Amino acid sequence: MAEWVRLCGAGEAPVPGSAIEAEVRDVAVCLANVEGRLSALDNWCPHRRGPLGQGWVEGSAVVCPWHSWAFDAQTGVALPPEKAKVDVFPVKVEGDDVLIELG
Repeated sequence: MAEWVRLCGAGEAPVPGSAIEAEVRDVAVCLANVEGRLSALDNWCPHRRGPLGQGWVEGSAVVCPWHSWAFDAQTGVALPPEKAKVDVFPVKVEGDDVLIELG
């Protein structure tokens, strides 16, 4: 059964145009801020397990810092020409907490 869990405080969330790494219940998460909208993705790039949360935001995508694979922050689908996907987690802010849904 899926449940909402606290990922970080709202004050710890990334500023627009950036991403951070966070972990909850042994799940590594890339929390990205694309034009004021938070997105939560699996932190590990499927190419070589690069840490997406150490990458950057370019347009609507999070870019892996190791080999520049880019993933749409909302869908997790890699931008062409790559054919890959990372998991995405529903995210919401409640009061001072950023929550993600883990299932």
